[in-house]
Amino acid sequence: MPGRIRVALLFGGRSAEHEVSLRSAANVFHALDPVRYEVIPIAIAKDGSWIVCPMEPGSFPSVLPNSGRQVLVLPGGNGRLVILDETDEGASNSWAQVDVIFPILHGPFGEDGTMQGAAEIAGIPYVGSGVLGSAVAMDKDFAKRLMRDAGLPTARFEAFTANDPPSFDTVVESLGRPVFVKPARLGSSVGVSKATSAEEFSAAVSEAFRHDHKILVEEYVQGREIECGILENEDGSLLVSIPGEIVPSNRHSFYTYEAKYLDEAGAELKVPADLSTDIAEKVKDLSQRVFRALGCAGFARVDFFVSFDGQVRINEINTIPGF
Repeated sequence: MPGRIRVALLFGGRSAEHEVSLRSAANVFHALDPVRYEVIPIAIAKDGSWIVCPMEPGSFPSVLPNSGRQVLVLPGGNGRLVILDETDEGASNSWAQVDVIFPILHGPFGEDGTMQGAAEIAGIPYVGSGVLGSAVAMDKDFAKRLMRDAGLPTARFEAFTANDPPSFDTVVESLGRPVFVKPARLGSSVGVSKATSAEEFSAAVSEAFRHDHKILVEEYVQGREIECGILENEDGSLLVSIPGEIVPSNRHSFYTYEAKYLDEAGAELKVPADLSTDIAEKVKDLSQRVFRALGCAGFARVDFFVSFDGQVRINEINTIPGF
């Protein structure tokens, strides 16, 4: 169809959230209006190679191909992609032109500013936050520092590296117990654990360090999990959704990876959340403020804890949230 916008839909990726990306990308793919958009599906394998992904009509792959025509982004090419066609007779190159990249990549090597930087170098417009906003929001340590400096409420936390691992007694003295332990630069609750005892804490720290060389230990905030979506208009104004609430089932102690993606009855999403008008407006206002404070753009989802006494704390902001 003439006049359609050619969208390079990127999905998969090298992070531990590879499978989550496939789920998100499938929903985005089916939501894109074929009258307005021509989708070029580009799968990023776990080894980092970009592959043109063949699609069956009306379906989206649940597993990525191990091989295929590889794609290279041309620096300064303003949307030109080099496609490597390898046959028994040898290799030959062909070209494709895209108007915009839509990255549905969760975690490192996609949501953290690296892909955004590659798109900037290539001169290709892309959807979502830029290099700085993506990198800052991905790193929970730096994001929370900026929130704190901006006067935004967030849970108390401490960051540690593998060269300076945390002591359970010191952490409990500072943050109380239980605590949450998580990788600093990962999402979808991958590697996140709740720890009450020294034994649980040691296991949680080992699991978090398995995914990242920097981890966060946060105080436990007893309350409800509330979230808000944000869309940025062309004039820079922000459209903030009504708040929703995530209610994990009794089978899960918090909103774990299993509750999100493996257990169909793991959690319930309530929209709108049953909040007072004052609390709902506060959540929406804080969503805009953290979006601005971290230099985000395009769209995001902001997650909150609302304690039973009405206190609101920002948990994190996701620049490429699960779709």
